[in-house]
Amino acid sequence: MATDDRIFEGVSVVDLTTFVTGGFCSLMLANQGADVVKIERPGVGDDNRHSGPPFIDGESPYFWTVNYGKQSVELDLKSEAGREALYDLVSEADVFLQNYRPGTAERLDVDEETIRSHNEEIVYCAISAFGQTGPWRERPGYDLMIQGMSGVMSVTGEADGRPVKVGLPMTDLITGMWAAFGISNALYRRERTGEGEYIDLGMLDAVLPWLTKQAGKVFADESPSRMGTKDPVLAPYQTFETADGYLNVACLNQKLWRTLCEAIDRPELADDDRFETNGDRVEHMDELEAELEETLRERTTDEWMSILVEDAGVPAGPVFEVEDALYNEQTASREATTTLEDPDRGEIPVVEHPLNYARADSGFESPPPRLGEHNRSVFEELGYDDADIDELEERGAFGEE
Repeated sequence: MATDDRIFEGVSVVDLTTFVTGGFCSLMLANQGADVVKIERPGVGDDNRHSGPPFIDGESPYFWTVNYGKQSVELDLKSEAGREALYDLVSEADVFLQNYRPGTAERLDVDEETIRSHNEEIVYCAISAFGQTGPWRERPGYDLMIQGMSGVMSVTGEADGRPVKVGLPMTDLITGMWAAFGISNALYRRERTGEGEYIDLGMLDAVLPWLTKQAGKVFADESPSRMGTKDPVLAPYQTFETADGYLNVACLNQKLWRTLCEAIDRPELADDDRFETNGDRVEHMDELEAELEETLRERTTDEWMSILVEDAGVPAGPVFEVEDALYNEQTASREATTTLEDPDRGEIPVVEHPLNYARADSGFESPPPRLGEHNRSVFEELGYDDADIDELEERGAFGEE
C-alpha cells in the first residue's frame, strides 16, 4: 500500500527553462515530490504562459499541463541583484536546469562553471536542440525542426502524401523525459559518490533511440517509408474505417488472425493464399485493407468493439477524440485525470502522471503557479527576512516596477 513518502521529497530544483523540454522534465520531478522553483522573466514569464489560444482568464491552459506543482519566482538575470538571488537559491539546490542555446548561459553567468562555484555537488542539466558540441550546436531548434531532422516526419503520413508532423510536441516531450531520467540517474550516482554531474542533452540525440524499428530497416540496408497507419512488418496492424468512425486492429500472430476472420464472419480470408501467413499479408497489405474495410464499414465502432474485443478477444480499439481519451470510464477508474483547487481560478484540470507505486506516493500537490506568486515565500524559506527581500526588490532582482 502506498505511503506518504515521495521519492524525490527533499530534492530541490532550480528551473530556468521555457516552453516544454525543460518544463516537462521538471514537471516529472515535481510529480515525484521534488520542490521545483521556476525562474521566470519579470513581467513576462515563460512564453508558454501566453501560447495559444485558447486562453482561460488570460492564461494558456497548455502552460498548466507542463507546470503543475511548481513555484514561480521572477528574477532579472541581467541585474546583479537577480543573479545574486539566483546563486543563493543554487547554493541550496540539488538540480539546475536550463535550455538556452549554447553560449547564452555563459553570457548570463549561469553556465556550469559559475553555478558549480556556488554548489559543487549540483546536478546541472543543459538542454539544447543539438547539444553543446558539433557543427550544428549554435543552431536554433524547436519540435518541428527536430521532428523533420530526426526522420520521424519521413515515416509519418500517407505513402502518397507529404511528410507529416506528429500532432503533439513529441520531440519536446521525449527530450524532457530523457532529462528527467538523466537527472534521476545523476542523483542516484551522487548518493553513491558524493559527486555532482553535468548532463549535455540534445533534442536530436534524444529522439534517435526512438526510431527502433525504422533504424533496424536502415541497418538492413532498407529505406523506411510513410505507410499511413500500416506497419512495415505486421498485418493487419492498422486503422480501419467503420460505419461511424475508425477502429485500430492489431493481429500479431496467426491465432489472432484466424480469430478476427471468424469474428467478422469472413472465414474464407484466413484460407486465402494472399493472406495465409503474416509475410503474405504484409506483401498484400492494400488488398488486405480493402477486404477488411469493406466488412468493417458495415457496423459502428461500438458494435465492432463488442464483437471483436468483448466476444472474440481480438486486440482492437477506437480512435478517440482527445476529450474522449481524457474522460472515459477507464481514466476515471484510474484517476488519470483529476483536478486541483486554486483559490482564485477554481478547479484546475490535471492530467496525472502514470507511475502508481505500491510503497511510495506521487502526484501533483498544487496548481500551476501564477507569475511571481512565490517571489517572497521562496526566499523566506531560504532564510531571508522581510528587510532582505525588500532590498532585493528595491535593487531590481524581481524586475523593475
